[in-house]
Amino acid sequence: MESASAWTTLSQPLKIAIVGAGWAGLAAAITATQKGHQVSLIEASKFWGGRARSIHTHSEDFPPLDNGQHILIGAYHKTLSMMQTVGIHLETAFWRRPLHLRYLDGSGLSLPNKSFPINLLQGIVFNSCWSARDKWQLFKTAWQWQGMNFECAEDLTVADLCQNMTPTVWQDLMEPLCVSALNTPAHEASGQVFLRIMKDALFGPAGSSDLLLPRLDLGELFPHAAIKWLQKNGASCQSGQRIESIVDLGSTPNEPKRWQIGDDKFDHLVIATPAWDASHLLEPFNAAWAATAHQLKHETIATVYVQAPLDFKLPEPMLALRTAQGSPAQFAFDRGQIYTEAGTPGLLAFVVSANKLSKEEVTLQVMAQLRALLIQLDQDAWQIKAFKVIQTVVEKRATFACTPHLKRPSARPCPGITVCGDYVAGPYPATLEGAVISGIQAVP
Repeated sequence: MESASAWTTLSQPLKIAIVGAGWAGLAAAITATQKGHQVSLIEASKFWGGRARSIHTHSEDFPPLDNGQHILIGAYHKTLSMMQTVGIHLETAFWRRPLHLRYLDGSGLSLPNKSFPINLLQGIVFNSCWSARDKWQLFKTAWQWQGMNFECAEDLTVADLCQNMTPTVWQDLMEPLCVSALNTPAHEASGQVFLRIMKDALFGPAGSSDLLLPRLDLGELFPHAAIKWLQKNGASCQSGQRIESIVDLGSTPNEPKRWQIGDDKFDHLVIATPAWDASHLLEPFNAAWAATAHQLKHETIATVYVQAPLDFKLPEPMLALRTAQGSPAQFAFDRGQIYTEAGTPGLLAFVVSANKLSKEEVTLQVMAQLRALLIQLDQDAWQIKAFKVIQTVVEKRATFACTPHLKRPSARPCPGITVCGDYVAGPYPATLEGAVISGIQAVP
């Protein structure tokens, strides 16, 4: 890997336009600035951060929420490094703990704060809720995955990979891990991508599987600091400017291809928009690429924010939930415990992944799920009246459906243009880490 200073010396500085300021676009802008390029960052909305940003609530008296509750893990090395580049102190920005996927009855997997593989071995061996057969089948399957170098046939689903595991391990660990990582039901999700996630996280170096729960809203966690860093280092950052088309200025024998956006001319373009917008922009120059981007199917994620009485606390800051018909949320977060600096005691977030319900349906079902949770906590169900829905955020195209044989568009549709985003061809599903990596790699 060449350092930023080496790139500045060895590469010809370019005038680069980056269209889209989600986490991929921000990572591309930072990387391009480090390499000495002249950077123009252009965002269509008035907000920085794309689908991982803070939003204002319907109540003026309530602080900003997030456009969906996010979790990072210790294996997100590029994302965490990028945050440090723009001045984020990880120790204060995150509440970090070893992997802890516990249900209210104590089942699930919790790892001790030890190095791999001791943490994983102890977490499995000393799990009092799993039988000897549960543990043996998990060890046996994990050993097989290692023997396969965490690779499998392209047509296998996560359910295929886990068919020899017991129902208990499947329900307690594998199914929720799959839905939270790939946002795709396990019987439809790509086994190849799931194994890559397992290799890097659960079977990776010490700390890779740690959960990092943000103590800041998503805007403060990265996008706002990134914009300040970019402006301080000479980049132009424009919001509220939608790009409807780009113009090919052609090339000469001695000069590379150049592009025009509005009245400005550029040596290189980085398209960091969602897949459907990128498809529209690039269709005139590469129809096949645009068709590949356009055919991606997407999954929805809903987050229901509920204000509990100020003295209410969940048993854990992050609690895994049993899903069933009428109980759609997979996780509940006690943001009052996690985001102590925000001063919002009792604020809960219920996350529903791979959701096909309407906004009204998911809100009603989550409140019914909360009522059942209160009964499990030995509290009177009538107290549900004291719990108020603050806002339900439904991101209809939160991620692409990560299925077997999925064809994702390449990062290089034509000379002089690169594309970045969590949907671009790569080893990861639609995650912040995948977005950031693609942004870094998109810079010439």
